Amino acid sequence: MAEQSTHIHFENTNRWSTRQLVTMALMCAVSALLMFLQIPIIPAATFLTYDPSLVPAMVAGFAYGPGSGIAVGVLAIVIHALTTGDWVGALMNIVATVCYILPAALVYRKVHTYRGAILGLVLGVVLATAASIVSNLTIGVWFWYGSADAILPLMLPAVVPFNLAKTILNSTLTLAVYKVVSNLITPVKDQVKGRA
Repeated sequence: MAEQSTHIHFENTNRWSTRQLVTMALMCAVSALLMFLQIPIIPAATFLTYDPSLVPAMVAGFAYGPGSGIAVGVLAIVIHALTTGDWVGALMNIVATVCYILPAALVYRKVHTYRGAILGLVLGVVLATAASIVSNLTIGVWFWYGSADAILPLMLPAVVPFNLAKTILNSTLTLAVYKVVSNLITPVKDQVKGRA
């Protein structure tokens, strides 16, 4: 009786390659470090500070898709919360991050042009700003303010303009660095041609 040979074939079903995972981990580390750069930009509310930590996450979202961008952004927030202990702020930040990266990366994946990037980022700015209002009036009230009356007077003069400024700055920086960074981290066939 002939001996039957058995060949076991293993297939990598992971959507993310090793190179992509390493790149995402590096971007996550950069994003977490950038969170310590706190710049107050609204004089009426100096406790609201800007940092460019969402830029690496958005670059990952544009380069690898919305799942990658959200993973980088959320993991960086969790790392920062582990070092600072600010889990309420982290939760509110996660809500805004998902609402910023998800629509922008989805639009850019559909319309893979400079115009698509701008359209996606504009949508991300609007949705993230709306999400920040909702999270301040829910998560913020539940864990920080105690009453909506404490935050409502600051909504129009501080919270809304801060979140608009923050996401617009992050979007501008993303457009400025995306082409160069993307061409370093993606295969030649997927590299960005033209402006974005």
